[in-house]
Amino acid sequence: MKAWPASRPLVAPRDMLKMQEPQDLILVNWKLHFNESPGPGRKMSSRGWGLVLGCYLLLAFAWSPVLSHVPRGQQERRVQEGTQEPPTPLDHAERAEKYSPRQGEEPPASRCYRCCDSGTPVYQTIPAPQINITILKGEKGDRGDRGLQGKYGKTGSAGARGHIGPKGQKGSMGAPGDRCKNHYAAFSVGRKKPLHSNDYYQTVVFDTEFVNLYSHFNMFTGKFYCYVPGIYFFSLNVHTWNQKETYLHVMRNEEEVVILYAQVSDRSIMQSQSLMLELQEQDEVWVRLFKGERENAIFSDEFDTYITFSGYLVKYAAEP
Repeated sequence: MKAWPASRPLVAPRDMLKMQEPQDLILVNWKLHFNESPGPGRKMSSRGWGLVLGCYLLLAFAWSPVLSHVPRGQQERRVQEGTQEPPTPLDHAERAEKYSPRQGEEPPASRCYRCCDSGTPVYQTIPAPQINITILKGEKGDRGDRGLQGKYGKTGSAGARGHIGPKGQKGSMGAPGDRCKNHYAAFSVGRKKPLHSNDYYQTVVFDTEFVNLYSHFNMFTGKFYCYVPGIYFFSLNVHTWNQKETYLHVMRNEEEVVILYAQVSDRSIMQSQSLMLELQEQDEVWVRLFKGERENAIFSDEFDTYITFSGYLVKYAAEP
């Protein structure tokens, strides 16, 4: 580091007073340290760097009013205002004399009043603007399109049951209805000839007709054909043959329903069987003589009717 020469004169104080700009002070400090103008080939010690940093801080402090956008004249004015003493507050009488209107003068319309001043302030009345509605109102427009239906609301709770209303007047008699349709089915037949068994089953055919409503019983086949479905009652009566067995079945279609049976006896007797059947349309009911595994027969003659078969409808199927 280069030493300061003893004969080197320092900057006079009067010259430093003439330096009003911070950059002049920085240049003087630089020359005092290096004894000449700074150049690109010069090296700086730690003391030099400290002086440079101090100069920059001084520069920043000197230019702070400029950076805050406050002119120097305005800053001086603020300092002068700060040094002035605040005005002495007026008492109530002085305020009333200062702000109250004088005699013969009208108070200005824009004058402000305080709540503590005496006298009622007078404000200038501003008339309300009048608008002619007939000029602004236009012609009636066309009706708009109907909007979409909104969503259904929530179902409310059921209300209380209302009071019973008064009894109404008696109505007029209605028109007569259709005639009631009744359903009937009945038959009763007999046989005057005896019948003996053989090697196969035999259908008992009847030769005497007592009742045959609507001809539902076929005298040629010996079978009852159901045309009216429902519940029927049937009854079979025969006369046994002495010293012979009696063995018959009441049949529904090809099914054995009930049996009429009498053992071999020295005396002939009357034997009967009865039942109720629920029939469907086109069902068949008939009497069958068992085949001749053993001697089997029923008795009758031309003078009296010993064998009878009867049946009738008790209840029609469609009735409740």
